[in-house]
Amino acid sequence: MDPMEILRGFRVLEGQWGWIGQVFVVVLAVMVVNFVQRRLLARLAARLERTENLWDDAMIEAARRPLSLAIWVVGLAFAARIVREATGAVIFDAAEPLREIGVIGALAWFLIRLVNGLEQAWLARGEGVDRTTVDAVAKLLRVSVVITAALVMLQTLGFSISGVLAFGGIGGIAVGFAARDLLANFFGGLMVYLDRPFAVGDWIYSPDRDIEGTVERIGWRLTQIRTFDKRPIYVPNATFTSIAVVNPSRMTHRRIHETIGVRYDDVDKVPAILEDIRRMLREHPEIAQDQTLMVHFNQFGPSSLDFFVYCFTRTTQWVRYHEVKEDVLLRIHDIIRRHGAEVAFPTTTVHVPEPVELAGLGLGAQR
Repeated sequence: MDPMEILRGFRVLEGQWGWIGQVFVVVLAVMVVNFVQRRLLARLAARLERTENLWDDAMIEAARRPLSLAIWVVGLAFAARIVREATGAVIFDAAEPLREIGVIGALAWFLIRLVNGLEQAWLARGEGVDRTTVDAVAKLLRVSVVITAALVMLQTLGFSISGVLAFGGIGGIAVGFAARDLLANFFGGLMVYLDRPFAVGDWIYSPDRDIEGTVERIGWRLTQIRTFDKRPIYVPNATFTSIAVVNPSRMTHRRIHETIGVRYDDVDKVPAILEDIRRMLREHPEIAQDQTLMVHFNQFGPSSLDFFVYCFTRTTQWVRYHEVKEDVLLRIHDIIRRHGAEVAFPTTTVHVPEPVELAGLGLGAQR
């Protein structure tokens, strides 16, 4: 049954100015319906919060405002129709297409809010969640919703979608030439999402550019990196298509590579020292035994007998790595001292070829 026929059934709303009462009834009904739906959604949300499923919470939260918008759009369009029939004002003919556009906009708003809510719910799961993939999928879904809603709105207004797409193809060529850098950054960001050289939270640096820090955000045009002195760097995504990027966050182990020297007086103790250091490293719980482990005499230095220590830690965490390295170096020093040897330090020996007379004293110094 047509709602207009229902309103005409009330005699109090008849007459020359009866349309004013009809508009009042429609607006009042919209307010009541909107109030009721808000209360129902609030109660439903309170119940769903007790469950462990985060998806239903995101859906209820996403529906709150768009549903109110849709109710008001439909109600006001109905009121505008009443005014149009009563007054004949041509301006109110726009109420019908605006209603359809408003409903489409409310639906698109709901979908975008739903995508945002699901993204936050997924990220809230904590460990094991790939933030970069979630962010990329959410962005693609939001862009798809916006483009689809825009095309449907144009179709509603009477525009031919095929014509719009054809114009977009021609105009895209002109836009491509005018915005090459923007498009290069867009496709650069797309390649970052697809190739995955790094993700949000990774520590990266480039040997080609002065770029080093932790990735905070990967956008369609820029990637935000926070340096270790807490300064932000905004790098255009097109940059990553032409530079080398090192991602230390994905290393499997961290390397300890140190050269240590002992005195030349301790040459006979070097083999035993090296053997004890090898034994210590093989028994150390933080040293990876499945990786290369070497301790060897390396060279005759200017003032020391040098040997090198080469091994890998199990941890890749920066702070923990230095704790392990500190412990290893201190144990090496203890082994050297236990054998009665000493760590060498730079020394210089001066050879005097002839006796030296101290002026005014008549004393001679023999070699």
